[in-house]
Amino acid sequence: MRRTLAGPRLLLRRLREVMAEEISPQERLDKIVVLIAANMVAEVCSIYLLRADRQLELFATEGLNRTAVHRTSLRLGEGLVGLIAAEAEPLNLTDASAHPSFAYKPETGEEIYHSFLGVPVLRAGQTLGVLVVQNRAKRTYTDEEIEALQTTAMVIAEMVAAREPGAMFPQANQLDARRTMQIEGQPLADGVGLGEVVLHEPRVVVTNLIAEDANTELDRLEAAVDKLRLSLDRMLASRDVAHHGEHRDVLEAYRMFANDRGWVRRIEEAIGNGLTAEAAVEKVQNDTRARMMRQTDPYLRERLHDIDDLTNRLLRELVGVPMSISAKDLPKDAIIVARNMGAAELLDYERGRVRGLVFEEAGPTSHATIIARALGIPAVGQVAGVTSLCESGDSIIADGSTGVVQLRPPTDVQNAYAEKVRFRARRQAQYKRLRHRPSVTLDGEEISLMLNAGLTVDLPHLEEAGAAGIGLFRTEIPFMVAQTFPRMREQTGLYENVISAAGERPVVFRTLDIGGDKVLPYLRAVQEENPAMGWRAVRLGLDRPALLRTQQRALLRASAGRRLRLMFPMVTETGEFEQARAILERDKLHLKKHGHDVPAEIKLGTMIEVPSLLFELDELFRIVDFASVGSNDLFHFLTATDRGNPRVAERYDAMSAPFLRVLKTIVDRAAVADVPLSICGEMAGRPLEAMALIALGYRTLSMSPSAIGPVKAMLRKLKANELRARLLPRLEAGRWDGDLRLFLKSYADDQNIPV
Repeated sequence: MRRTLAGPRLLLRRLREVMAEEISPQERLDKIVVLIAANMVAEVCSIYLLRADRQLELFATEGLNRTAVHRTSLRLGEGLVGLIAAEAEPLNLTDASAHPSFAYKPETGEEIYHSFLGVPVLRAGQTLGVLVVQNRAKRTYTDEEIEALQTTAMVIAEMVAAREPGAMFPQANQLDARRTMQIEGQPLADGVGLGEVVLHEPRVVVTNLIAEDANTELDRLEAAVDKLRLSLDRMLASRDVAHHGEHRDVLEAYRMFANDRGWVRRIEEAIGNGLTAEAAVEKVQNDTRARMMRQTDPYLRERLHDIDDLTNRLLRELVGVPMSISAKDLPKDAIIVARNMGAAELLDYERGRVRGLVFEEAGPTSHATIIARALGIPAVGQVAGVTSLCESGDSIIADGSTGVVQLRPPTDVQNAYAEKVRFRARRQAQYKRLRHRPSVTLDGEEISLMLNAGLTVDLPHLEEAGAAGIGLFRTEIPFMVAQTFPRMREQTGLYENVISAAGERPVVFRTLDIGGDKVLPYLRAVQEENPAMGWRAVRLGLDRPALLRTQQRALLRASAGRRLRLMFPMVTETGEFEQARAILERDKLHLKKHGHDVPAEIKLGTMIEVPSLLFELDELFRIVDFASVGSNDLFHFLTATDRGNPRVAERYDAMSAPFLRVLKTIVDRAAVADVPLSICGEMAGRPLEAMALIALGYRTLSMSPSAIGPVKAMLRKLKANELRARLLPRLEAGRWDGDLRLFLKSYADDQNIPV
């Protein structure tokens, strides 16, 4: 395609000249409507912008009464202008007054005009205003004229949504594009973060809108589309991509869309109207997004993410923008906003600059959430559409205790949250004063509060939180952060640091729990339809013993002359534990043979997180030295719920009678066998759930550092045996027809127990 439209391209060049002039905001708008009217041979051109109160205000006009500017307004859906804003679709009418939505505004003097063309001013699919042209004669505007007006509206949208819109519009802070928003989400990690938005996968900001030469832009587009298609073909041909399954289906859908001539043709038409290749891509994305956001079909709405991802890939091909922000560009008070994020991606950010996390999709048991809790970073999940509603640099507040996100908050709201932060700091100081107090209930039950850790930055929390030790050291996290596989010397040094930091306090190491959704960047991922139930953890270690043996030898050497507590994850049957134990014995003999010291004592245990192991508890407790319940995976496997799927992750409550019965069975059988038992899932770190666990008989709980203070405050007010007497009868089949969570909350309130 090699064509040019002199009219639209000339208009865009004139707009660029007006944008460069040093004139007042109102003069700029007035010049713009005059230019558009002249180019479109229209007697009227008007710009309406959407205010924060969702009213469309007339900001500038050529042809209507000038006195109506900033006086005339319409509600969303009111009149033709309101209809265009609500539906985000152009409206082309021969006789405007005959349309059922026509609303007469006498102060404008528009009753003498019949033909009407209006287009939405769109950005990221959001309506920011409406651009209108009118004529007295009854006529139908051509497709070329509609396209030209839409292209011009895109330039206006960039002006409205500018990072410092006050330089353009005196009423900028009142515009909808910059309005304050309160968005409800799900609390994931406690705390409050105040700062500025940093998009994890930043949208490409198109600054060069107006093309100098259409043919050059068409060549750029063709080259970028070819690169995009080739990259998708390579991914689909890669051995790393399974021949079937959801991952491949998504890539196939991407390839089909990338090869859609209709999509490319629309971009080419926008270039023909005078836009650069990247501006044309953004325009087509805006139009497509606006239509799909207003679809009622949930499947079509879900495809929005796919279209956004593919379009952003093409934009990055055109302008060469990297996927994520560099560490040196991260502000000191960053709130990371993302659709979702892996644990390694989160750890790539400089911890001291991250004040909070906001996710569109992540749930309470996603690995990013678990890391956030461990690092004490407030986090909110399930925040619908947040990545499209904000821009990098916007002010934002993430309240991880309530799940509320405040976007572009006013000063009084910021001050209120700043006070909340100060109050929380005072409360944390109270928890800190408890750190040397004994973890004992009111009726004398001693509870051991242990730390979940995985990085050296976690180690100071042992003393700060007053933890009794490390109940779970996730050895896979350092592997996930590293760019290459850590050598034995590096692993040994890390484990020595952990043991030294703990001093006399116990440390329980868990062997590598990789595979599934815990992918190491330097190992080829195996695509599986159900990775959580696939080749991971001890299964991978037993099949690839060199991986397991390297780690175990590092742990044996680091623990030389001391006690080593080691447990294996994802054990499905007792035979797997015995195989892993046999490998460790061979590694110990190997080290002794080569003159290395070995631990003075070795205690081996297992995670209980696969339901099949529940039917071998007696056999298991005869061969292990200790065990730990991984409540996250155990709950999700028992209830067949995917921890990363927001539709089902919250459907079932871990405080339900069936799951609490399972937990009670485990603790009872361990007590009979006299085997030490702990629980290290997320339940242990929430005061209400921890209260239930103590009533069931658990006496060792392992949790994130920030949870130790609240849990200790709770248990020191608890009469464990009294609650046990009230709770256990309600777990019996047929004895309880209510909500156990509500029962426990009511009990805590009655007894003045802080939960």
